[in-house]
Amino acid sequence: MLPISTEGAFLADAEADLRAWERTGLQFLSAIDVSFPPSMVGTANTPPFLFAQGSLKDHDPAIAVVGSRDASVRGIQLATAIAEYLVAQSLTVVSGLAAGIDSAVHETALHTGGRTVAFIATGINKSYPAANRATQHAIGERGLLLSQFWPEAPPQKTNFLLRNNSIAQYASAAIIVEAGEHSGARNLARHAVDLGRPLILTDLVADANDWAQQLLSASGVYRAASLAELAEIVQQITPGTRREPDPGDAK
Repeated sequence: MLPISTEGAFLADAEADLRAWERTGLQFLSAIDVSFPPSMVGTANTPPFLFAQGSLKDHDPAIAVVGSRDASVRGIQLATAIAEYLVAQSLTVVSGLAAGIDSAVHETALHTGGRTVAFIATGINKSYPAANRATQHAIGERGLLLSQFWPEAPPQKTNFLLRNNSIAQYASAAIIVEAGEHSGARNLARHAVDLGRPLILTDLVADANDWAQQLLSASGVYRAASLAELAEIVQQITPGTRREPDPGDAK
């Protein structure tokens, strides 16, 4: 047991940190706090704490939309159309604020007046990639920014894998728009399946990867060859969604 003086100093330092974080608009959530995202409680490898900036909700119907950093033109178009559709269903768009697909869905949700949640792989006071700094700020102001790392933590390879698990925990389902054989989205897809979350793979993923073909044999994994097919699946797995995609939406 720590000496009283040392323990008291530790608690005083912790209280000072909490006050400093609160002054900058950050919330510190332990996994036992009532404000901790309910969908993450009791899941495998739940992070012990989260830093949050923005609006926390007790009930936040959310779908993860993720994919390649080096996305194709069709991939970006499809990701944008998917995000627009989810916003129209009053569903929260969750992603990882990486370049490519992630950035496209976050920005689309913001521009169309929807709610978006970003799990980042750095401390909440850092921006990676730096090009997403403005988007990150907007999400913290109008949506929810979450990090399971200390505020000044730099990006590290293992952080991205941990972040992917948290995205899968938060969302009620996941959509992989476009991804390569060794993409981080593959890691997130596996987490979603392990958690029993529905997983939707577009044809851009299913046609290009052996891992995607293998996942399609698992329970709760769907293939969508068009936005219309994806919308139908979303309606099946999230009761209450009714709007059909417009004919002009990306195919």
